Amino acid sequence: MGIVNITPDSFSDGGKYLRREAAVAHALKLIDQGADLLDIGGESTRPGAAPVSEREELRRVLPIIEGLAGRVKIPLSIDTMKPAVARAALNAGASIINDVAANRSDDEMWKIAAEFRAGYICMHAPAKLRKKPKRGSIVVEVGNFFTGRMKKMRAAGVLPEQVVFDPGIGFGKTPEQNLQLLGELRRFTTWKRPLLLGVSRKSFIGKIIGGNVNERLPASLACAILGIESGAQIIRAHDVEETIQAVRMAEAVLGVTRK
Repeated sequence: MGIVNITPDSFSDGGKYLRREAAVAHALKLIDQGADLLDIGGESTRPGAAPVSEREELRRVLPIIEGLAGRVKIPLSIDTMKPAVARAALNAGASIINDVAANRSDDEMWKIAAEFRAGYICMHAPAKLRKKPKRGSIVVEVGNFFTGRMKKMRAAGVLPEQVVFDPGIGFGKTPEQNLQLLGELRRFTTWKRPLLLGVSRKSFIGKIIGGNVNERLPASLACAILGIESGAQIIRAHDVEETIQAVRMAEAVLGVTRK
């Protein structure tokens, strides 16, 4: 999953693709590098990022989705917490909702996913994204979260085959909790739904090994390989070409050793 951020303040590539032409060109480049789907977002979720209005988020993302829909053959995902933005994006040609606010009390987003029969990425995060991490087993917490959300989504009309689970690496978690999730990722395959892993360039990597955001590619690739070995089926990445090489090599080794 290639990342296309239409934001001035994303932690890694903020401000690079604000112009429609630049964003579309970047998206097409990711496809040329081998991306199987694109995740398009207009609001940064990095710590300290300012909230974005619904109108501004629509202004950012809709021209990009409209510029790609019908032109590319791979699915487009809208990375948003706002139901109205999700609906507009699906009408414009997106087919997946990537919802980092899946810990929600209302079911409007799920009803939209059900109405469009859209793919729905259900990510674990605290109800308040800036909230301090809880103590206790993060693996148990995420597992319980997925069980509860599946029940609520089914009640709203979302079919299991629409759902992808994302443990939410880096969202409201300590570096140690992120490592625990990576190490026990396979426990989240019991729902028999695809797992998405988003670790690319994230700040927890810097806290563990040091280095700035542009020096985290090797560690990001290591996490991607661990994810593939543990059952992840979607890797969300900034560096698509390098990630594909790492994943293909890991798959080749696993394909031989698991025969």
